[in-house]
This record gives sequence, C-alpha cells and structure tokens, in this order.
Amino acid sequence: MVCTMAFLRALLNPARAFRYGPGLPAGLPADDAVLLDAPDGRLSPALVAAALGEYEPAAKLLATTRDAAEWETRDRCLSRLVVFARNRDGWLTDWLAAAPRDPDALLVKAELAVHRAWESPAHAELLREVAPLITAATEADPRDPVPWRLALDHARGTHAPHTVFEALWEQAVRRSAHHYGCHVAALQYLSAAWYGSHRECFDFAERAAEDAASDSLVQALPVRAAFALLCDEGAAVRATSVLEDRIDAAADLAIGLSARFAAGDPWPAEVRNLLAHVLGARGRSDEALEQFRLIGAHATSFPWASVSDDALGGFLDARADARLRVASWKPSRGRPEHDGRRGH
Repeated sequence: MVCTMAFLRALLNPARAFRYGPGLPAGLPADDAVLLDAPDGRLSPALVAAALGEYEPAAKLLATTRDAAEWETRDRCLSRLVVFARNRDGWLTDWLAAAPRDPDALLVKAELAVHRAWESPAHAELLREVAPLITAATEADPRDPVPWRLALDHARGTHAPHTVFEALWEQAVRRSAHHYGCHVAALQYLSAAWYGSHRECFDFAERAAEDAASDSLVQALPVRAAFALLCDEGAAVRATSVLEDRIDAAADLAIGLSARFAAGDPWPAEVRNLLAHVLGARGRSDEALEQFRLIGAHATSFPWASVSDDALGGFLDARADARLRVASWKPSRGRPEHDGRRGH
C-alpha cells in the first residue's frame, strides 16, 4: 500500500504542476513539502514513543498541560493521541494497567471510546454505554474543562434535550470561560444539522467572539458557523444578504486573528485552513491565497476532509485554484467583488 500510494503521488504531483503551472508564488511550499496534521515539537516525541508501545512521554505531556492549566494545548494533544490510539492502543492499555486512576489516562480512554462509538451507525446507543467513562474523566480532575467537551459531544450524539446540554455547558464554561473545544461542541449542537439553525449558530458564535480575547481561537468561531452554512448547499443557495454579510464579517474577524500569529505557526493552522476555504468559497481568492502563504506546509484534515475524500488533495487543489484565480484576475486594489461562487 505504501509503495502504491508513493507511486500515485509521484504521478499526481507532475499532473498538478502541468495543470497549474511550473512555478509557485513566493512563500508557498511545493506540493510534496505539505504535510497533513503534522505534530508540533511537543507532541512528536509522545507519538513516536506511542508507536514504540511506550506511554510515558504521552503521560508526561498531558500531565504537564494539566498542571499548567494549558487547556487548549491539552485538548489538541489529546485529540491527536486518540487519533493514533484508534489503530494502535497497546500503549494506552499498558498505561491504564500501570495507573488505572491517572486523570490523563482516563481522559484518553474516554475520548477514544467516544470516537469509536461515533464511528458506528448505532452511535447513540453506544455513546450511552460509554457515559460512565466520561463521568470518570470529569471527576478525575475537577478543574479540567476538556472532559466537559467530551460530555457536550456525548450529549449531542445521544440526543440530549437543551436543558441537559445547557447544564453541561454551564459546567464547561465554569472551568474555562473561553475554551475553544467546548465552544466548537456547543456550536455543533446548535447547528442546522443537529438541534438548531444557521442563525442560532451565528448568534452564538458572534457573541462568544465578542467576549473573547483578540488572540483567542474563539475569534474563529463565526467562520466555523460560516463554513457550516456554505456546506449546506440548500441553505447556501437561499442565504439572504444579511447571512452573506455575516459570512464575510466572520471571515474578516478570522483574518484579524490569523494576522496575530507568525507565518507557518502550527498553532493557528486549522483556523487558517478553514479560513482559506471560506474565502475561496466567497470568491475572495487573493485573501485565500494569502492564508495559504501563512499556512505554509501545515495542511489540516479539517475542513478539507469535510469537502473531499482526499483531505491533502483537497487542500492542494484549493490552493492551486486560488493561485489560478489570482493570476487570471488581479484587482487594482482591495479585495475582489463577490461573484456569487460558492466552492471551487
């Protein structure tokens, strides 16, 4: 499989170069230099050790984030470790055997169980069965908001009523008022695909962004609401000028957030990937291309896996599309007029 994929990639790369031209604008890495969900310097050793069946570096990393109350970093590291554990969980089994009450091991165990339950068509029933694991994680360290993000996702999947969700939300924000993961979980619950509407999503996201610091990832919450609307083809076609204005305002807000971080910084990479997609969908190709420059080599599964069967290929195609559009139409100044295109 590895050899086959390498061979296909060798065929695809020249095809892209032929289609989109031989050169890349300054600041854009070559296609074969782009990595999908590349771990940062703190996470890499834990993943390498886990691949060798060793849990100690992962345990130390999560313990450090918990002790320092680095909740955003903790949540991000947890998610990546769980993605790895979905296929290779021997290190987690050993960790739980050695320290069955470790708050960090219990958190990984609960998140992994939630992920596996969601993969089943019968996810609502399976999620109900893993509820005790989430409870154990929330009780292991009462300060930690990350288990409450799991509880919010769990509530959505088990069709919990608004009253139950609101009670969980209160517990989450009591621990961290602006925790991005918890806000994303709430936004999903309020989405038109679940128990709310696009307007409810925007209302919630905009209020949260107003209350958050200017460099908080919560500033990207409105652009997530915009992405949900753009992915809902029927709603996107029916979108009023007011909703379209909210989409563009969300993109502008996320551009401001992106500008607060250095080019190539992996921390805002997912926000920048999402923003690049939304800008491209709105016909703002020059601004999308600038986000691709700031992204550098850090492609992320979200949002590309939501719009393509090949997340990395979707990223590269969207980047190439932005290049082509900018090359074929250079406005004299300012951002291009929106031409009604939604998508690539």
